[in-house]
Amino acid sequence: MRVLVTGAQGQVGHELLQRVPDGFVVFGYGSRELDISNAEQIRTVFDAIKPELVINAAAYTAVDKAETDVELAYAVNSDGVGYLASASENLGIPLLHISTDYVFSGNGEKAYTPDDATNPTGVYGLSKLAGEKQLLERCTRHLVLRTSWVFGAHGNNFVKTMLRLGGDRDTLSVVSDQRGGPTSAGSIADTLWALASIFQRDGRLAWGVYHYSGFPDCSWHEFAKEIFTQAAGLGLLEKPPYVSAIMTAQYPTPAKRPAWSVLDCQKLEDAHGLLSKNWVQELQMVLLQLKTSRSA
Repeated sequence: MRVLVTGAQGQVGHELLQRVPDGFVVFGYGSRELDISNAEQIRTVFDAIKPELVINAAAYTAVDKAETDVELAYAVNSDGVGYLASASENLGIPLLHISTDYVFSGNGEKAYTPDDATNPTGVYGLSKLAGEKQLLERCTRHLVLRTSWVFGAHGNNFVKTMLRLGGDRDTLSVVSDQRGGPTSAGSIADTLWALASIFQRDGRLAWGVYHYSGFPDCSWHEFAKEIFTQAAGLGLLEKPPYVSAIMTAQYPTPAKRPAWSVLDCQKLEDAHGLLSKNWVQELQMVLLQLKTSRSA
C-alpha cells in the first residue's frame, strides 16, 4: 500500500518513517518538499505518487508564536488540512490526521472524551480545531487522533529541554498545576501504523475522532522529576537537579496552557483494540535512544 506521510521531519513524522511495517511503501515529505498550505503542491505530489492512504503529521506547533503569527498558523493547521482532505476525497482514500488536547479549554476535572465540547483558548488550539472541521467536512473517510504532551528523541520537546537545563542548573522551577498525559512520538507512530494496517487488511476503519495519550496522567513537575531521575540513572546527567513546584501564574506565557489535558482513550480501544502506553516506560526508551546517539 502506497502511503503519503506529511510533516516527515517533525517528531511524529520522523518516527513514522522509522517504523514502517511490512506491506507499505512510504513517501515522506517534510515542509520543504511539501508545504501543505499550498494546494497546487499537494495536487502535484498526489498526481506523482498516487497514494492509497495519507497520514498527516504536518502542523504549525509553535504555541506561543501562534498568538502573533495567526495567519501562518491557520494556513497550515486549517487550510492545509482542508487541501489534503479535498485531495484525498478526490482519490477516494482515507486521511489519518493528528490533532491536539489544545482543542479543549483545559477547565475540566475528568478525562476528555472525543465527544466532549471543544473550546480552545488560544490561536494554536483554534487553528487545530478549524483543521479538524475542514477534514470532517471535506473527506468522507477520515480519522482524527488527538494527542498530548508529545516527546521523543527527535525534534524539540519538553524532555530534551529538561535534559539541557538539567545539565546546566542545580535547581529548576516547573509548573505543577497543569495535568496531562505525556505521549511518546514513537507510540503515536505505532498507533497510526496499526490503524493503517487495519485499513490495509479490512479496507475500512471505524472513522471519526479519537484520543490517544500516555498514562498515567501527571503534572509537568512530576514529569520533569521522572525525567531527571531516569536520566541520572542512565548517566545522561551527573545528578538530578532540585525541581521546585510553581503555579502557572508564576510562569506567564503568551498563550494560555490548558490546566487539564487528560484525554480519555477508551473509544480507540473499543473501536480498534489499541491501548495507550505507559509514558514512564516510553520515557526510558527515549532516554536510551538519546544516550546511544550521544555515544555514537
